[in-house]
Amino acid sequence: MTPEPEPEPEPLMRMRLRVEQDIFVARQLGREVARDVGLEQQDQTRLATALSEVSRVVLADGSDADVTFTVRPEGVRMALRVTVQQSSPGDGQLVRGDLAHVGRLVDKMEVESDETGTVVWMARRLPAGAPPLTPERMDEIRAGLSRHVPSSPIDELHVQNQQLIAALDEVRSQRDELARLNAELEETNRGVMALYHQLSEELEETNRGVVALYAELDDKSVQLAAASEAKSRFLANVSHELRAPVTAIIGLSRLLADDGSDPLTTDQERQVELIRGSASDLLTLVNDLLDLAKAEAGRIEPTLAEVDLRATFGQLRGTLRPLATRPEVEFRIDEPAVASIHSDEVLITRVLRNLLTNALKFTAEGEVRLTVREVGTDLEFIVSDTGTGISPELHERIFEEFYQVPGSKSLSGKGTGLGLPYARRLATILGGALRVDSTPGEGSTFTLRLPAS
Repeated sequence: MTPEPEPEPEPLMRMRLRVEQDIFVARQLGREVARDVGLEQQDQTRLATALSEVSRVVLADGSDADVTFTVRPEGVRMALRVTVQQSSPGDGQLVRGDLAHVGRLVDKMEVESDETGTVVWMARRLPAGAPPLTPERMDEIRAGLSRHVPSSPIDELHVQNQQLIAALDEVRSQRDELARLNAELEETNRGVMALYHQLSEELEETNRGVVALYAELDDKSVQLAAASEAKSRFLANVSHELRAPVTAIIGLSRLLADDGSDPLTTDQERQVELIRGSASDLLTLVNDLLDLAKAEAGRIEPTLAEVDLRATFGQLRGTLRPLATRPEVEFRIDEPAVASIHSDEVLITRVLRNLLTNALKFTAEGEVRLTVREVGTDLEFIVSDTGTGISPELHERIFEEFYQVPGSKSLSGKGTGLGLPYARRLATILGGALRVDSTPGEGSTFTLRLPAS
């Protein structure tokens, strides 16, 4: 079912165009209607000018026309619509061509032609702040327009001149404002360019400094690498040279204490035992230095193969059990939940033995435990203890060479401060990482993470 079209609103006013003088009347009415419905002054002038031009073209086409003013919705806002309708057939194409420029003066304009004639209608939307057009207000506007007395063409020309002067003043004002804005913009551009040049110079100077700093850093890196290599060679050479005499001292002390040698007094036995203990500690330090020097120099190459973790854990359990002599400490190496890993068995054993030995040294009571678990494509070997613990700010420092936690006291043997740095370097060589989680008074957990294959 086709909906019925909405009824046309009652027009505010109608007039007839017959002669050229009526064009002036139409212009006057257009301006007054636009003013009464709330259009601004510039819009009043635009609408009146558009109406006079349309009236001129329609009359020139050779026929009379009716002009109708109505207010109706145009989208979401109300608009003043002016319709100019020829009373007899004319040349619609000619009218449409002559009015092509008029559409710029209004919000919307259309030209419709058929065998009965040509209809030109134009619309100008009312401003958002315009007073509401109630039925009472519309009746007042109609009454006022009905009393309209047309002025003479000379008066209308005078009004047009006044409007033209006002428009020229506005154009001049806008031109002056535009000139002022251009001057301000030019001044701003000069400031921006000056700032740009200053920043460019500062940036160039900074870049030169950065380049020089990088060059200096490169030199320092080369020097540091050379110093590190020299240190590694020194540690390796010194360690190698010290091992022979230290081993000799240990051997001689054993000969002196041997039952087949001449008997020693009690003081002599104690002194020989002190010599042998000190030499053993020194040999341990020398061996640690040599191992660390090899790791730093990159002389340790992993031999990758399938490692049976059950056998490895059994070996660790057997070799470290003699160190777990305190009944207050439970030493546990759990059966591995993973059967094997593709890695270097010797290096893994060294790292785990280092961590377990270190845990036994600093655990007075509780337990020391080794477990392994799968984490994605990696394996994590976890050595946990209930020892003294380490403060969070020292978690990275314990991996520095020769560093020992202040106040820590080993329960068996003396530490060299080289075991943990060596263990981390071996973890790196194996393609993994070594980290620590620890709380003072609660113990420590060292986690060795390695790729499973």
